[in-house]
Parts: sequence; structure tokens; C-alpha cells
Amino acid sequence: MDAKKTDGRTDAGHSPPLAILGVFLKLGLTSFGGPIAHLGYFRDEFVARRVWLDEHAYADIVALCQFLPGPASSQVGFAVGLMRGGLAGALAAWVGFTLPSALLLLAFAFGVDALNGLAAAGALHGLKIVAVAVVGQAVWGMARTLAPDRPRATIAAVAVLAVVLVGGALGQIAAIALGGIAGIVLAGRWIEIPRNADIGEGLPPTIPLKAAGALIVAALVLLAALPIARHLGIGGQAVALFDAFYRAGALVFGGGHVVLPLLKESVVASGWVSPDAFLAGYGAAQAVPGPLFTIAAYLGAVSGPAPNGSVGAIIALVAIFLPGLLLVAGTLPFWSSVSHVGPVRSAMIGVNAAVVGILGAALYDPVFTSAVHSPPDFALALVAFLLLTVWRAPAWAVVLFTGACGALLLPVS
Repeated sequence: MDAKKTDGRTDAGHSPPLAILGVFLKLGLTSFGGPIAHLGYFRDEFVARRVWLDEHAYADIVALCQFLPGPASSQVGFAVGLMRGGLAGALAAWVGFTLPSALLLLAFAFGVDALNGLAAAGALHGLKIVAVAVVGQAVWGMARTLAPDRPRATIAAVAVLAVVLVGGALGQIAAIALGGIAGIVLAGRWIEIPRNADIGEGLPPTIPLKAAGALIVAALVLLAALPIARHLGIGGQAVALFDAFYRAGALVFGGGHVVLPLLKESVVASGWVSPDAFLAGYGAAQAVPGPLFTIAAYLGAVSGPAPNGSVGAIIALVAIFLPGLLLVAGTLPFWSSVSHVGPVRSAMIGVNAAVVGILGAALYDPVFTSAVHSPPDFALALVAFLLLTVWRAPAWAVVLFTGACGALLLPVS
């Protein structure tokens, strides 16, 4: 049963893994638009609808995952599953969100080329437009809660400047760091520190600290040991494939398109995947919902020599997600234990405002600029935004509606 808001607080209950799997499977089937849009879908589902988290706790998780290497949106989903259902819930969240796009890309690898045609279709154009509405709704809702006064709105604006001027994952990290410093300096004087009941009670506990530390160590040991094993020839091509994708997942911040240069260097430069096959997989990945990291399933399947096919897809898919998930599972309990401390909470007030700015910058580029090219595009984005914010339509219904409108009405630019 869905959580319900009764007194302004969140539902801190527990959900069985199958229920978590069902929720994330729906998100995996309907979350188009890339990692920033995914954060909008997650907020709508877990903060606004199910009330599994409050706005502050959700922003804390987003900020933490922005600091960690790996696929940020998948890490946020994994963290939500971990807090809601333990390790089994976290695994269910990852499987549910990842499986649809992984299966579609695996099918494409086996010769189903309809996905590649869809990349140029009006339906895909409509799905890009709905991402504008989803991210716009997230920015609007989070700004009202996390940047409601002039000092925090200013922090959000400075975060936009940091992202625009510095660019990339480094710009996001700089924005978060500046927001944290500003929160410490301004909280209590220029920014009123809300009562504990209004800002949440920190993130819920997840796993014991010793186990969390072991996960962090495991992530680092694998990063160091896999290249050594590969150099020594241990495990053959299977270990080489796992190492290449594990390294890509461990060394990229922000996820999404940022991982593509690392993957290209690993699989194209080595001769495992041809340049044409790599570009075809990239085109297909744009047409499916869920995380772009699932392109690993396609690349593992078409790579050579063996193992490839389904076995190669599984190896590559697990390897690219594993370091980011190990790090978020290992880091979250430590963060939970300190997030209620006064200076840390003051820093997080500023960080949360910076997160609004980061999402606001992403709303313009790449979400808006890649989707809205004409007045009809803008009109459809506005309609989708009103459906989400005024009519409270579920995100999956708005996705289907906007995709259908794109297929039927909009010329593809």
C-alpha cells in the first residue's frame, strides 16, 4: 500500500522487495530523458506521491550521489530502495529500474533494429519534451521548499553560474561545495534554521557501519586488483571485460553521457567493438527509458572475443554499475550518522539550495535545448507541465500522452 502523508511527516515504514521492484519497474519503463529527468521522476514518486522521503532527505541523497562516482540517478534509486527495504530492497530497486532498458538494448544487439529507427521518430521527440516538463516540475517543487528565501535563492543562482562557467561534473561538485560553505556561513544569521521537525531527522539507518566500511574497501580493492589480474592473464577475456566496464563506472562522475568517452576508449580502441557498432548502440540508447549506463549490456553483447552475447552483456552490466552502488551503500550509513549534527545540517541547507540550481541549469541545457526547437514543441512542453503540476496527472500517463502527441503531431527537427 502506498505511503500517505498524514501530519506533514514522511512514512518511515518498510516495503517488501517485491513491492519496491514493482515501483521501480514502472519507473524503468517510463523514465525517459536522462539522469536529470530521472531525478524528477523519482521526486514525483517518492516525495510527492508515496512520501517515502521528505524534500530535504531527498535532496541530501541527490547531493551525496553527485559527489560519488557512478550513475547518479541509479545511485539515488538504489539508496531509496536501501532505506525502504534494506539490501534486498536496494537490489530490487536497481533491477527494476535497470532491467527494461537493458533488455531492450540486448535485443537491439541481437539484431532488433526497430529501436534505431525510433531514435529519429516523432515519438522520441515527444519523450524528450516530456522530460522538460518533468524536470521543470522538480525544479519548481524543490525551489519552493529548499530555496524559499532570498539567501537560498541566491545560493541556487550562484550554483547555476558555477555549472555554466565550470561545466561538467566538476561544475556540479563546485556548486555543491560552494553551497555547503554558504550554508555554514549564513545559517542562523541570514538563513533561518528550520526546526528539526521541518527539516527531517536525517536519513534513515541502512546497514551497520562496519559492513558499510567493508563495501567501500571492496570497491577500492576491486579497482586496484582487476587491472593486475588482467595484466597477469587471470580469468582471460571475462576478467578483461569486467575490468574495462568496472573502471568506467568507477571513474566517471555524473553518469549518463559522461561515461561514453571512457567506454569508447575501452571497447573501441581495444578492437572489441567497431566504431559503427558503438555509434549504433549509442543511438539506440537514446530511444529507451532508464539509465544510459545500460548501454553496457549492448556493448558486452556485441564485443569480441567471447564471452559476449548474453553472458558478455551480464558481465558488462554488473561491472559498470557495481562500483557506484558499492560506494553509495557504503557511504550512506556514515552520512546518516552525521547528517543531524548542527554544522552539517547548516551545510546541507546550502547544499540543498545548490541542488536546486544544478537542476535549474540542467533544465535549460541539455533538457530544454535538446527538446524544444519550435513553438509547437514549447506548447506541448507547457501542456505536459500543467498536467503534472496543476492536474496532478501521474508521470507515466503524461509520458504516454506526450510521446503519442509527438508521434502524431510534431515534425521531427
